[in-house]
Amino acid sequence: MKTSHQAGLAAALALAAALVIPRLLAPPAEAERAPEEGDARISADAAAPLPAPPAPPAAKQALGERLFHEPRLSRDDSISCASCHDLGRGGTDRRKVSIGVGGAVGGINAPTVFNSSLNFAQFWDGRAATLEEQAAGPIHNPVEMASSWEEVLPKLRADAAYADQFAALYPDGITAANVADAIAAFEHGLLTPDSRFDRYLRGEREAMTAREIDGYQRFRALGCTSCHQGVQLGGNMYQKFGVMRDYFAGRAPTAADLGRYNVTKREEDRHVFKVPSLRNVALTAPYFHDGSADTLESAVIVMARHQLGREIETRDVEAIAAFLRALTGQWRGKPLE
Repeated sequence: MKTSHQAGLAAALALAAALVIPRLLAPPAEAERAPEEGDARISADAAAPLPAPPAPPAAKQALGERLFHEPRLSRDDSISCASCHDLGRGGTDRRKVSIGVGGAVGGINAPTVFNSSLNFAQFWDGRAATLEEQAAGPIHNPVEMASSWEEVLPKLRADAAYADQFAALYPDGITAANVADAIAAFEHGLLTPDSRFDRYLRGEREAMTAREIDGYQRFRALGCTSCHQGVQLGGNMYQKFGVMRDYFAGRAPTAADLGRYNVTKREEDRHVFKVPSLRNVALTAPYFHDGSADTLESAVIVMARHQLGREIETRDVEAIAAFLRALTGQWRGKPLE
């Protein structure tokens, strides 16, 4: 038999659930003001539409785009930034791990370059604070471009067209800092607004299907927004992979599995990673830092199990996957593919 204290506690919990759960499951009300770009009143845990890309000087953007596709950044002139971040493949290479110079096999899945300027840090382990800093990483990585600025800069300086482009933009011409700056300027323009979800957030309720809206409601109600929120639905925090269940149990961890621990050497950062953005996620399989999930559905199951401690029903998985497919945006006026 329940005591009066237990009965009172049960009643309080029931009342709280009655008040909170319907709010979590409810779609944004028609009367609510649609979020606006740059609106400071949008809370950190809210979803917000992607902003339009910035408009850097056309000459710098053109130079950055050329450098992004430049294989001479690699030791043997075979690998460019676009080799692992193919703009025709969702900004990734759609491989479990990337292939570098001479067929070298990388140790980690290549994240998308689209919307990367909105990340609070770069790389899975957050070791680069800016896009400029990130640009130098693959050039020096022995299993990626396997080169150095000492090798790259003379090759670029020998190209008369590059010499002219840099001279028009940078007083000191072709330097490591200027190469990184131009590439970053191009990447800042790789935003992909106007997904159907963006349109829904702006008030076009017909932009998403009933199934996709249901998936969004389940996504919120299950607690996925504890990590995947903000304008990118991710990309703005670190989190341990395996909050509720050990994802790495039964396997020998690789160096990449250690995550942010490789940067900080703090035990609490072992298996901690930057939470990836879910923008355009339908185009970027396989998923996770190790490329272990081949489909959205399998990724949703793994996330629910290891991050939320839940085994969710097939209808939840399918609905959430449908919502995630509504996050595919546009670049240069065309839907990503």
